[in-house]
Amino acid sequence: MSAPLESFRLVVFQAVAERLSFTQAAEALRLSQPAVTSHIKALEDDLGVRLFDRSGGKVTITSAGRLLVACAKEMQRLSQDVLHEIGRLNGEERGKLVLAASTTIAQYVLPRLLVDFTRLHPRVEVSIRSANTQDTIDAVTQTPTMLGLIAGPSTTSELKTEDFLDAEIVVMVPSGHRWGRRLDFPPTLQDLAEEPMVMREPGSGTRRMVEDALRKAGVSLRDLRVVMELDSTEAIKTSVEAGLGVGFVPRCALRADQMGENRVVNVDGLRIAGRFQFLYPRGPQPDGVAGAFLRHARQLRAAARSLAVA
Repeated sequence: MSAPLESFRLVVFQAVAERLSFTQAAEALRLSQPAVTSHIKALEDDLGVRLFDRSGGKVTITSAGRLLVACAKEMQRLSQDVLHEIGRLNGEERGKLVLAASTTIAQYVLPRLLVDFTRLHPRVEVSIRSANTQDTIDAVTQTPTMLGLIAGPSTTSELKTEDFLDAEIVVMVPSGHRWGRRLDFPPTLQDLAEEPMVMREPGSGTRRMVEDALRKAGVSLRDLRVVMELDSTEAIKTSVEAGLGVGFVPRCALRADQMGENRVVNVDGLRIAGRFQFLYPRGPQPDGVAGAFLRHARQLRAAARSLAVA
């Protein structure tokens, strides 16, 4: 979706320039490939230059196209500034909020933050990129206008972090697992090492928090029987429920009916705690829509903590 002051032809052009593929741009914009081709041709006719070289079955961008990329980004920035200033006249925000969030936050925390924000600022368009923590850090590093949310800590000094919520990782077992009946004698770290384990993939904030807690407890990840690595918390939950093993899951990802004695267990000598964090470039505080969302989130911090973390 383009902002009110943006030319849709420029939106199509940027989609092709980012992907160097008319087919992928068409899929991203939900247009037909002939429609994308038509928009690019009309833009080239208006400017009197070729923007892409499509010879040899490969799309490359011309020098004129590279110049237009830079100009389009500046026009997009100016468009957002204008919308922001017009919105301020009426006490509301306008423009596009671009967020990158680790998968757990995107699934379980971010919707609760956005529901009131979008109700207060209905003219804000929200775009969310969901990935693991390391990919989220990379995205914000490469795109300074993007606001990130990760399961900390950050692995880069190039970006500023701001603690938002305390986060706890718990051990989840299948319903009926023998550990659920051992409330007086909780499982030990040795017991944990003997169980088949499903884990998040390298680069995941959840995994990093687990590894740090295990290290402090004198246990290496190599000491565990990791039988599967998965790229989302939902996949971990589904695998545990199917009986494939024991898993580490953020508490905020569990519904009330999954937090009984037969689902979540305490392991003696192991506590896994960390923080969810905002992530943004060093320097001035984020302004515009991103700054408004950050201020809104700070105001809801206490309420969000009670909703997201037990």
